[in-house]
Amino acid sequence: MNVAVAFDHRGVHLRDAILATLVVAGHDVVDLGTDTDAVRIDYPDKAREVGDALQRGEAERGILVCGSGVGAAVAACKMTGIRAAICHDSYSAHQGVEHDDMNVLCLGSEVVGPSLARELVDAFLNATFNGGDRYVARLAKVAEMERMMKDGKGEVTAA
Repeated sequence: MNVAVAFDHRGVHLRDAILATLVVAGHDVVDLGTDTDAVRIDYPDKAREVGDALQRGEAERGILVCGSGVGAAVAACKMTGIRAAICHDSYSAHQGVEHDDMNVLCLGSEVVGPSLARELVDAFLNATFNGGDRYVARLAKVAEMERMMKDGKGEVTAA
C-alpha cells in the first residue's frame, strides 16, 4: 500500500519508528517530511500535503503526526474525502477503518511513544473497511455534508 506520511516539528520525534514500521511491513512510503525539529513546521501545512496526496491518488492512506495529534486531525478533516482521526489506542486505529473508512491516522508524539506508535500504525494499515450497509449509509451522509458545505448550503446561520 502507498502510505503518505508527514510530521510537524514536534511530530518528528516519532518519524524513525513510523518509517521503520512501514518499511518492515512492505508498504511504499510517500515521505512528505519533516526530518528535523530545528525549524517550526505547522501541522496544517503537513495535513494539506497528506490530503493532497490522497486526493491525487498518490497514496491510499496517510499518517500525520504533530505534538498531540489533535491539530493534525482537525486540519486534515477540512479536506474533501479525508477522514482523519486521532487514535491513541489500537481499537480505534482499526475500528476507524473498519466502520468509518478512516484514511488518515493522526498521532501525538507527546502522547504515545515509539512502541505504541508502531502498534497503532500496524492496526490502522492492516484493517479494511467492512462495507456493510449501515457503514456505507453513514459514509454517504458524511459525503453529503461535505458537498453541502462545499456548495455553501451547509452553513448554519444564527436566528
